[in-house]
Amino acid sequence: MRRASAVKRPALSWWKTLGPGLITGAADDDPSGIATYSQGGAQFGYDVAWTVLLTYPLMVAIQLASARIGRVTGKGLTESFARFCPGWAVYGLVFLLMLANVINLGADLNAMGASAALIAGGHAAWFAAAFGLLSLLLQVFLPYERYVSVLKWLTLSLLAYVGVAFSAHVDWGAAIRSTVMPHITWDRDYATTVVAILGTTISPLCSANIPSRSASAVIAAPADRRGTMSPGLRRGRKRDGIFAEYSR
Repeated sequence: MRRASAVKRPALSWWKTLGPGLITGAADDDPSGIATYSQGGAQFGYDVAWTVLLTYPLMVAIQLASARIGRVTGKGLTESFARFCPGWAVYGLVFLLMLANVINLGADLNAMGASAALIAGGHAAWFAAAFGLLSLLLQVFLPYERYVSVLKWLTLSLLAYVGVAFSAHVDWGAAIRSTVMPHITWDRDYATTVVAILGTTISPLCSANIPSRSASAVIAAPADRRGTMSPGLRRGRKRDGIFAEYSR
């Protein structure tokens, strides 16, 4: 019977199964990140390329852990912390997260406004305000399912990186050498650039957003409700505990 029900289960297309990971991963490549990478490359060339060896595995590990927290618990990161941490620690973490996200959002809007001003002319502040208002209206008035489908298609804009890589005449030999044998300059500007690259790549926005999106996707997916939902989400709700399967 179980095998028969598995055969009758409607198969979702590859594109429909993409959701939280794709959108949140693309969101990590935000305007402030692009501006930081561009400024670092313009100022130091390939000498900051070695940071990818450090940031990439950290980014993958943090995003994977965040996604699994949301899938197993069925809750966001803040609510999961509230179950295990004292109240003062949770409030402190939420305050720091809110502060980091507000600063990150301001940097994103500023970068978007500056880019629009370079292309169309005018004041960057007006463009930044318009982008912020547009984002707010879309989140408030556009249904979540439709908004997600729009964001999925917008992730295709990341293919522009591929086009730039082939059109910019990159010296791949120098890029690889600088990645594995970097020339590190021990001065203030170089250290500031490295810290900025680390901060914009391992973004707290994604760490907080992925668990919530993963939990929403699990709850909304019919296949997960019928049998592939994580044991923690099924039994945790019944017994009101996170990771309830480990409490025996």
